[in-house]
Amino acid sequence: MQKPVIVFDQFCFCYDSQQENTLNNINLTIYEGQKVLILGQSGSGKSTLIHCINGLIPFSFSGTITGSCKVAGMETTHASIFSLSQEVGTVLQDSDAQFVALSVEEDVAFALENQAIPRDEMIPKVKQATDKVGMTDFLKQVPFNLSGGQKQKVSLAGVLHENVNILLFDEPLASLDPLSGYQAIELIDQIHKENKTILIVEHRLEEVMAKSIDRVIVMNNGEITFDGTLESLLRLNILSKVGLREPLYLQALRLANVDYLNRNNIQNVNKINLDDVKDFVEKFKIDKQKSYDFDCDLLLEIDNVSFAYEDTNVINNISFDIRKGERVAFIGKNGAGKSTMAKLICGFIKPDQGEIRLNKKNILALSIREIGEKIGFVMQNPNQMLVKHLIRDEISFALLQHKLSREEIETRVNEALKICDLFSMRNWPVSAVSYGQRKRITVAAILALKPDILILDEPSAGQDYTHYSEIMDFLDTLNKEYGVTFIFITHDMHLAIEYTDRAIVFADSRIIADDTIYQIMSNREIIDRANLKQTSLYDLANKIGISPQRVIQYFIQNRRSI
Repeated sequence: MQKPVIVFDQFCFCYDSQQENTLNNINLTIYEGQKVLILGQSGSGKSTLIHCINGLIPFSFSGTITGSCKVAGMETTHASIFSLSQEVGTVLQDSDAQFVALSVEEDVAFALENQAIPRDEMIPKVKQATDKVGMTDFLKQVPFNLSGGQKQKVSLAGVLHENVNILLFDEPLASLDPLSGYQAIELIDQIHKENKTILIVEHRLEEVMAKSIDRVIVMNNGEITFDGTLESLLRLNILSKVGLREPLYLQALRLANVDYLNRNNIQNVNKINLDDVKDFVEKFKIDKQKSYDFDCDLLLEIDNVSFAYEDTNVINNISFDIRKGERVAFIGKNGAGKSTMAKLICGFIKPDQGEIRLNKKNILALSIREIGEKIGFVMQNPNQMLVKHLIRDEISFALLQHKLSREEIETRVNEALKICDLFSMRNWPVSAVSYGQRKRITVAAILALKPDILILDEPSAGQDYTHYSEIMDFLDTLNKEYGVTFIFITHDMHLAIEYTDRAIVFADSRIIADDTIYQIMSNREIIDRANLKQTSLYDLANKIGISPQRVIQYFIQNRRSI
């Protein structure tokens, strides 16, 4: 009989800063050795549930608790944070909040030091852990200076040594490129096979499905609305009701009017039985593809630009143009230069060679403020952009630096708050909201400035499908109706397929492709070189024997009719 290791009994929790409970009547038992996926919208209570298990509630976040939460037999309200840490290890969504050292190797060694492991044993263990996550070349680097994806890899390496029985992963894929994300899921699966109990909080269901899951828990409004197998979840109309994304291959099958609910193995695109569907190929009929030809004004010119951090080339002789009204994705490996390119465009750093022109003017001749009036930049980590205590003050902060009337500022702030579904929280402290909600605050603050070009670094990271779709659909409207130009730095291939026309692919400090998104996502060589991963649309195409380009084009043309 399986041993229960986490038990919630009629558990409720309300933060001191809020009037209503974040968790309501949680009754949940997790058994030893289970791998459990926890799904739900931003603010549904997923991270709060995790914090109750690892002791951050009540020791770091105060509030009112009723009912019982026991971890490894200990009532968490009576146990010490130290005793809980002996049983539970956590990889936080916010990597910066987890780092404790000034170099990668020291941070990865932290758990070993706490176990009093001798130095001669510690060094090879650190190398083994960083080898597993591909970070051995960065041992001397300061963790805070790494890209978001690299930070996440260091966090993963750091828990490999923790001698605990329960491991919690809060959005472990949020900043990873697709291949690294798959490798992270493989790594978590390997840890699970060591008889560890694993809880994964994620929005990216399809990526987590790459390895088997014992159980899925869906949370909504602080309550558990589903607790069962992945196969059962996919057969029920639950995901859309709670604002989560279905796997792409199931969306494509529904678009093609293929009934898949009564088939076996629908949780695996390679195993689902589609042999009996007559004329299946004919269901994926593509309208004549419009040629991708932007004749609009040239906004941005990148001309033979190179840039190095100390002795490391990050951008190497890169050239491309951006025209008014384009929707462009920067995709590729973690650390390949995507975010650095965005910083160069915004004037935060200067190129070592080459030239960047904004509206035909060299940006070196423009001030940061002049560039900022034309180009808005939403950073990957929202904590690096937030400076005010209250959400409303954060949205209005940049507007106050411009010569705008009080009425205009008020109008823009309210509009941005409503667009980003933050209006009801406008007077809340920034510190009281989740990481995903903080992300929406930064987007709202930039939208209020109404820039000509908007660059968003990992806009889907930490966002549930509903809020992500609302923001992206709004940005899509700005693009179509007002000609606003967008550059999305993203590892989310779903976003690239659904909301961009063109992809610029970075790998090893260079551009290795610049083409339409459906051409890029159909090119196996480019996918492999850039650490991308084929979407399930590609796998579906191979299974039914038609070209991936055809299935991807079909999905792009018809996805809004789902």
